[in-house]
Amino acid sequence: MMIKKKYVLLTVLLSAWLSALCQPKDYEWHTPSRNASESMPCGGGDVGMNVWMEGGDVLFYLSRSGSFDENNTLLKAGRFRISVSPGIDTTRFRQILHLAEGYVEVTDGDISIQLWADVRKPVVHADIDSRREKLNVAVTYESWRTRDILMTKREAFQSSYKFAAPKGLTTRHDSIVATDRTLTFMHCNGEQTIFDATVSQQKMDAVKHKLYNPLKDLVFGGRMQGEDFVLMDTLSGRYASTDYRGWMFVTAQPRRHSHLQITLANRQGTVGQWLSELTATERAVRHATDRRNSRHWWQQFWQRSYIEATGDAAELARNYTLFRYMLGCNSRGQWPTKFNGGLFTFDPEYVNKTAEYRLSPDFRNWGGGVHTAQNQRLVYWPMLKSGDLDLMKPQLDFYLNIYQNAEERSRLYWGHEGACLTEQVENYGLPCYPEYGTKRPDGFDPGMERNAWLEYEWDTCLEFCMMALEANAQRSMSNVQRSTFNDQYLPMIRSCLRFFDEHYLYLANRRGAKRLDGNGKLVLYPGSGGETFKGAYNATSTIAALRTVTEALLRLEQQPQDSSFFILHSSFLKRLPDITVRDGMLQPALHWERVQNVETTQLYPVFPWRIYGVGRPNIEVARQTYLNDSLALKFRSHVGWKQDNIWAACLGLTDEAARLTKLKLQDGPYRFPAFWGPGFDWSPDHNWGGSGMIGLQEMLIQEVGDKLYIFPTWPKAWNVRFRLHASRGTTVEAEMHDGLVINVKVTPQERQHDIVLPF
Repeated sequence: MMIKKKYVLLTVLLSAWLSALCQPKDYEWHTPSRNASESMPCGGGDVGMNVWMEGGDVLFYLSRSGSFDENNTLLKAGRFRISVSPGIDTTRFRQILHLAEGYVEVTDGDISIQLWADVRKPVVHADIDSRREKLNVAVTYESWRTRDILMTKREAFQSSYKFAAPKGLTTRHDSIVATDRTLTFMHCNGEQTIFDATVSQQKMDAVKHKLYNPLKDLVFGGRMQGEDFVLMDTLSGRYASTDYRGWMFVTAQPRRHSHLQITLANRQGTVGQWLSELTATERAVRHATDRRNSRHWWQQFWQRSYIEATGDAAELARNYTLFRYMLGCNSRGQWPTKFNGGLFTFDPEYVNKTAEYRLSPDFRNWGGGVHTAQNQRLVYWPMLKSGDLDLMKPQLDFYLNIYQNAEERSRLYWGHEGACLTEQVENYGLPCYPEYGTKRPDGFDPGMERNAWLEYEWDTCLEFCMMALEANAQRSMSNVQRSTFNDQYLPMIRSCLRFFDEHYLYLANRRGAKRLDGNGKLVLYPGSGGETFKGAYNATSTIAALRTVTEALLRLEQQPQDSSFFILHSSFLKRLPDITVRDGMLQPALHWERVQNVETTQLYPVFPWRIYGVGRPNIEVARQTYLNDSLALKFRSHVGWKQDNIWAACLGLTDEAARLTKLKLQDGPYRFPAFWGPGFDWSPDHNWGGSGMIGLQEMLIQEVGDKLYIFPTWPKAWNVRFRLHASRGTTVEAEMHDGLVINVKVTPQERQHDIVLPF
């Protein structure tokens, strides 16, 4: 019995030691900040905070995924200000992001203010403690939406109206009710929203009753309360360029420990239903238990995967980790993390100092509810290798929720089946209002966007189909999980493929008597290579997408119950045209009419579609394209959503991958190093961070068939250790030290023989 107890104790200690090895180091500052741009991210579940200390006060913006107003702006819950007396000693100041446990602490050693979000419930906690003197604590809720706000032309870009905003467009005021002990704040959309304007604009009123509408009667907000806190005063002020009104609550008497709780709720329905949900969440709070469970969740999160490095790669690995933390803050959201700031935007004048950006903290460029697929994809691809499949669910479910609205478009406009999902797609599945075009000539196809950048671009939904298929392949799935995947995601994937098959047959039939070309292939015209190669005939990016997704789908459909789909998709695969190769290089398309943007879509067969690359046939064709194509060279950059670093890594170009990844993942321009941007979009630029993550991962591990290539593009001089994920429930751990590969471990062990070393 004694031996057994010693064995159990040793096992527990070993488990704790291994867990500690996976935990990231704290990140901290030793001086207060000047303004909100010098804030630090904190969050969990689907809640994000920007936390900073300024002028002796601890401030934080609070955001929650899915808080879309009637104009589809993603609104913040507000700004909160915590003041303590006696104050924090700034000579001993520390602001610490405790990454391992997912919370932020502001402390001078005696006074500690800890901010954290419950990962299972939409609740934020502030724990305020003093080791010596009792503290008087004041907490102020600050709102800039106490009245209707008439939007300026530039401000409308935070909504889905963007550059086509109607005159008089306003952000409607919040309802804020303060009692002696609590403050409740909420935004109520009502029945009429931009959804209705979009449906009318796009001539879909006949099917409006069938369409998914996430904005109608949406109520969101929350309630602030704290033990022994009472309402003391209302006040007004100005932060940055925005006026606000504040409600100050104070502790009735000095205390060594104070606790503040902010509970949030989002609900479509009546205010009464929203209040019931809010109250139910409040009643479910168990402060100590919830804190323990949330910190345990973060500890488990970090054990899934890691990249740690020293020397020249240390900054890259640290910023990779900090950005992964930011993505982890929306692990349970109903809505995906937006590429243009996620949950962590701040006052726009600190992003762009020109006068036109002196707008409210709700502003972000390129809208809140509209999703640009080319950007969103880069936020979510790295989650496969990091093993964060649960974080992918909000993005995959985004398409799951909207694809049937896109099917209604195809039926109404063209009389065929399949989901027509556009590049800039609203959170209800229709094209973005301004991008659809407000000045359309008579007789123009009502199913088409009248937009030079976006017309005929509807293949990016296929990347999310592929993510779902790869997530399914990565998971060691039980029969129940496999059945759930088949029931949920396969109909969506099949519908996206069906659109291309039926629509291009439909277009060919309108042009002439034959629906296929002389070789029996589909004619994918008019098409588009991203936003760049317009009027494309057989766009390379589209062909690569259709081929790769169809092949992956066929691997799933080799079951008797899927035989009809297997036959259907096998036939479709045979009808797909070939990718165009000319002068030994990949071409964007067979032909195209004009170049509109700066995307190198001729390299999409490398990533995301992995037809060419390390360990794959004909890699020299792709390398020559990367190294010598005139437009590939002209468009080369590390900024924003540019993915040259990824292509270099996938093509085994070690020096080039190292150069671009260092540029991509170097410290950003703000105090928090993983706040990049604005790039082409906004700050923090999440597609900048996501593309950096992907490139770093590809330098460490690439999977080709059954083979696992480790360190395929990693410089020998960079010391690193990592744990990353591959298909079939596989994890790979390895280390490179002074150019030597050591400590390679593969789980399950039978895949050890699949490892391919770099030299």
